[in-house]
Amino acid sequence: MKLQNIIVWICKKFNREQIQEIIDKLLDVLNDKYSAVKPRDDFREKHPHYRDFKVDPLAPLESVEFIKPQKQLDYKILMTDYLKKHGKSLEPVKRRQNSPPVPSQIECPHCGAPQDFNQST
Repeated sequence: MKLQNIIVWICKKFNREQIQEIIDKLLDVLNDKYSAVKPRDDFREKHPHYRDFKVDPLAPLESVEFIKPQKQLDYKILMTDYLKKHGKSLEPVKRRQNSPPVPSQIECPHCGAPQDFNQST
């Protein structure tokens, strides 16, 4: 039944004061003043689990820990092996002009390569 038909039916069956009372009662229902009467929630019926989620009791990470590889590598040996295998030395990473510099105290956690490694180091 169309909404317009319902409105016409209400206007034919009720007088002005009764229609005003109907409107007041419907507003009370919309404002949750009647706990027994709730308007139908189509969205909730179509999507019953929308925004139903649970928060983990503890944060997944409390500190950053690096898991070291089982076999500790040495960057000098790796560079020597690369030179033997490819016939040329491995060049350091070329950073872009606008990228922030890597701090000098940083080294590779896997092989111990310093921030500015080169073949002679």
